[in-house]
Amino acid sequence: MPPQDPHTPPLALVMVGLPARGKTYISRKISRYLSWLGYQTRVFNVGNYRRARLGAAQAHAFFDPTNAQGVEARRQLAMAALRDMLKWLKGGGQVGIYDATNTTGERRRLVLEECGKAGVQVVFVESICDSAVVEANIREVKLGSPDYVDMTPEEAADDFRARIAHYERSYEPLDDPELAYVKLIDVGRQVVVNGVEGYLCARLVFFLMNIHTDRRAIWLTRHGESEYNVQNRIGGDPELTALGKGYAKNLASYIQERVPKSQEFVLWTSTLRRTWQTAEPIGRELTQWRVLDEIDAGECDGMTYDEIRRERPEEFRARAEDKLRYRYPRGESYADVIQRLEPVIVELERQKRPVLVVSHQGIIRGLYGYLIGRPQEECPHIQVPLHTLIEMTPTAYGYEERRIKLGPELG
Repeated sequence: MPPQDPHTPPLALVMVGLPARGKTYISRKISRYLSWLGYQTRVFNVGNYRRARLGAAQAHAFFDPTNAQGVEARRQLAMAALRDMLKWLKGGGQVGIYDATNTTGERRRLVLEECGKAGVQVVFVESICDSAVVEANIREVKLGSPDYVDMTPEEAADDFRARIAHYERSYEPLDDPELAYVKLIDVGRQVVVNGVEGYLCARLVFFLMNIHTDRRAIWLTRHGESEYNVQNRIGGDPELTALGKGYAKNLASYIQERVPKSQEFVLWTSTLRRTWQTAEPIGRELTQWRVLDEIDAGECDGMTYDEIRRERPEEFRARAEDKLRYRYPRGESYADVIQRLEPVIVELERQKRPVLVVSHQGIIRGLYGYLIGRPQEECPHIQVPLHTLIEMTPTAYGYEERRIKLGPELG
């Protein structure tokens, strides 16, 4: 976990925007990214508080600004979520994400005041979308919400549009130059930044500049079996075995069937021969990234784990005790790998074309851990078998996973 600088206050990212503008999608993206980097991050979604305390079946009239009872109930729910976030930040959390509409200047001033009392830095994140994006969000996301389980799609869409109309009557876009904020326009088309300072916030802004809502498959795979896999050795730059070459052929057949030559496609490998030998049969242009090279085993490169246990028992023991932070002598730790993979994550988010990454066990663990929202501590223990393609399909708030065995028989 990144150390908590006693001079740096915890951070509250306060979402702003009308319903169906992707606020929860953005909140979860941010949370997954920062958690993967090691920051203690949590989302506090006011809609979840409403459903938990009042039930899901709240018709659009509940959100009418002239409905005094509804206004008070929503205020209490918003304050409950805010208090819980501030309590969590005071207890050691680093980044709290306050996922609510916060569409009025009055509500934002209240949030700012409460955060100020708690010594919490605030950055507002406003999402603005055109009508086509909003309608797509309604159809794709909101109609599957627990709020509408007993309604037809048409009834649900009409009710949700009426809910949006209620919010529009009192909506005040962010325009105060004294506030720190990021405006996302159509999630990926344009980003406006005002008064945002600090290292973490700068990283976050760069990340937000590269996200979008376009759907495309992401495939992750280890290279085919190598000579070192057969010998149970780590590191090195060995050739593929016959079985490894068979997997490369099977992988090529699968990708060629899924991605026709006329479709643009992104193919990344490490600089080590076992990855680009696995990718070459696909017959598409590939990009080699040194940052995708396997974890550097340093002085243990080329050894088996049995040899390390016998010859360097203190290293074997230290690795078993803390696999995330253990660093090979003159080599790397898993924590080091996760940090160096950040540019790949940002580039992966930016891509709008299907992407295949052919790399190594440690690298695939890190990338997969990010995509499914695993904390750093779990990444070194994720199972990533040889000759298995991991297919990640984007959903409204994350990814669905499918694992496809493509070997190790010869193709």
